[in-house]
Amino acid sequence: MKELVELIAKALVDNPDKVKVSQLDGEQSSIIELKVAPEDLGKIIGKQGRNAQAIRIIIGAAGMKLKKRFNLELIEKE
Repeated sequence: MKELVELIAKALVDNPDKVKVSQLDGEQSSIIELKVAPEDLGKIIGKQGRNAQAIRIIIGAAGMKLKKRFNLELIEKE
């Protein structure tokens, strides 16, 4: 799932080399943390959060097959 989010994020941003994805696994759920360059954060979020919501829907659907819940968190780099 981490690779899927990374692939989508790199396709959306201007600085794909600054995309970092980490995954924190739990028993029934996992948190996927996505870090991008500050200037690319708007591209990941999209108008009214549509891009971020679409990514969440995709990983949610893929998680149904794995019988696991995935949450996406966008982290802004300092």
